[in-house]
Order: sequence, then structure tokens, then C-alpha cells
Amino acid sequence: MNTQEFIQIEEEYGAHNYHPLDVVITRGEGVWVYDVDGRKYLDCLSAYSALNQGHVHPEILAALVEQAGKVTLTSRAFRNDQLPLLYKELSELTGYGMSLPMNSGAEAVETALKIARKWAYQVKKVPRHQAEIITAAGNFHGRTISTISFSTEPLYRDDFGPFTPGFVTVPYGDAEAVAKAITPNTAAVLLEPIQGEGGVIIPPAGYLKKVAELCKQNNVLFIADEIQTGLGRTGKLFAAQHEDVRPDVTVIGKALAGGFYPVSAVLADKEILGLFTPGEHGSTFGGNPLAAAVARAALRVIVEENLVQRAAELGEYFAEQLAEIGSPLVKEVRGRGLLIGVEMKKEAGGARRFCEALQKRGILAKETHEHVIRFAPPLVIDKATIDWALPSIRAVLNDRGA
Repeated sequence: MNTQEFIQIEEEYGAHNYHPLDVVITRGEGVWVYDVDGRKYLDCLSAYSALNQGHVHPEILAALVEQAGKVTLTSRAFRNDQLPLLYKELSELTGYGMSLPMNSGAEAVETALKIARKWAYQVKKVPRHQAEIITAAGNFHGRTISTISFSTEPLYRDDFGPFTPGFVTVPYGDAEAVAKAITPNTAAVLLEPIQGEGGVIIPPAGYLKKVAELCKQNNVLFIADEIQTGLGRTGKLFAAQHEDVRPDVTVIGKALAGGFYPVSAVLADKEILGLFTPGEHGSTFGGNPLAAAVARAALRVIVEENLVQRAAELGEYFAEQLAEIGSPLVKEVRGRGLLIGVEMKKEAGGARRFCEALQKRGILAKETHEHVIRFAPPLVIDKATIDWALPSIRAVLNDRGA
């Protein structure tokens, strides 16, 4: 079957909740993917940073195959021999005392919201069911009913109310707005250190540190959603570390399984995560032995292949090269590590057409928030590959045809 035949089947039988580029991928290796018609592409999206380790990394694949041949699922009704080791290795790598594994990133965010509320009632003594959580405009924390309840994107909200109460939204990057929003009932402040889906929006210098200080002064938890920015993507293990900030709770996912399996986790110390008691929260698949084995291998690859440092060095180079293109259609190039956004001017006619032109030249990137092209290749990319891509990117950004 060819590309158009696959697209026709998908359009007829699948719900239309995505608007993908019309490329049908059948195989991936490292930073490259191949479509059903035999064409080769450089992946500059990395499944929204789930593929920091590249496509089908052999070490993670070996761990998946080995564990799949032993036992894949026990549920948390029984213990398994992989989850305890994942707990220990996560703690050693991140410095947090405990973790709670889930599946999707949105599920982990929901978990963080629940533990923040319990902490508010059990520790801070907020009146029951009165806890408030401060969030930022332009956020993206998933598409569950609760997470869209504090989204400011009309597309995510308009036809899906009524919404979950208990959230207060303030402008992103404005620490004073956070300070003014804090009340005795405030349980937590939930932020992305960089708003990826929002258009690779980087807050002003000192913002995260100031928010962390405000939280400490007011006995409020600081929750960082590092699902897209964490595990090396921005040139630090966590993006909050660019300001030497250690949030009370950090949420991770995506690259935690290197693209092989949905695995997410909430990280915190025992004073917070230790508040959960049996039966209060759980997941049939969360913490299953296959997921744990894959996540352990994914973490090893990040460390063994020095992917954090690679992201820092190659991200700086890539961003510099993009900024030097100097296209009259480009408004701004911004990013940290290998999470880079190229914002096109409104008169450029939207970012989608540039992504389609890049596709024709063998580069896969994706628009976000209409005018931003996101460049986020796997962290295993090398300088030679970036140099291979740059002439095509230059031509496309200067609108010199496909």
C-alpha cells in the first residue's frame, strides 16, 4: 500500500482529532524515519520529545524484548522485580526521595494535582475541598477534563465543559501575578519551565527562582511539568535547573521510555508522595514490569551517552545557525538545548506551509500555535546531520520553494 491509500483508510475510519503531515512512517532508526514509499526523513520533532534517545534505540529495544519474554503485567496487586529498581534509579538520578509511576503525561499531571490537594488538607490544613492551584496562561498539561479546565486555549475547552473548579490562572512569566494570586487556600503553583506546546515560550530570567521563593515563603508547593522539557531536552536534566530551582514536585513522561512505551512519573520527597495511602490512587498499567524495564534502560541511555551535554552543545549550535539565517519572514528564534522554536511573522501565512515544504526536502518538523515551527530532533543527533539539514531549512525559511 502507498501513502495515499493509508491516508484514505485513516481518514475514513479514524477520529479526526489530529491534523498530521501527510507522511506515513513505517520505520525509524536514530534520528531518521522512512515512509511507506521508501523516502527518508530527518525527524525534528522527536514525538514531542518522547524520542530523546532516538528511534528504536538498541539498548532500550533489548530491554523491552527481554522483559516481554518474562512478564509484562502484574498489576499493582502484586509486586514485580523491575519497579523497585526503577524507583531506586529514579531517586539516584533526580535526587527526589520517591516516585509514583503512571502511563501518560496527562495522567501524571492529574496525579500531581491530587497529591497537592491532599497535602493542602493533611499538612497545610486548608479547609477540605477548598484548595486552589495556580496555573499559567498559555499552558499545556494534557487534555483531560481537569487539565483543560485551566487551559486558556479555546480549542481545548469550548465544547467540553463544565470544568473542574479549584484553579486560578495568571499570566506566564509574571512572578508578581503569582504573588497576588496566592491565598491561604493555595495548595500549589503548577508551571512548565518552558511552554513547549505554547510555542517554545521561555520565561524571563529569574522567574522560576522567584516563583520557587514565593512558594516557600507562603507554604505552597511548586510543581514543575517537565514532561516535554525534562530528561535532557534543554541541556539540563530538568529545565528548572537552568535557574538552580528544585521544585517540590516534578512531573516527567515522554522520554522516560524512549518512545517504546507510555511511561510517566511524579517525583517528590517522602513528605509529599508519602501521603498517599493504599487504594487512594492507582493504575492497572502504571509501574508494570515491562514499563519499568524500558524506563530503566531509557534512563541508562541518557546517562551513558551523555545526552544532556549533547543537547546543550548541539542545541546552542543549531539555534545560532537558525538565528543567522536572517529571513525577513522570521520574527524570532528562541529555545534552550534542542528545544527550539522559530516564530514566523504573521504575514508569512502560518507555519504549516513551511513544515510541508520542509517535508518535501526530507525534514519533519511541526507547527505549534499557528506561527511557530518547533525544531526538537532526538538528542542523539550529531553536528554533521544538523549541517546537512541547514541548507534546506534556510531555503524554506526564506520561502525559496520546496
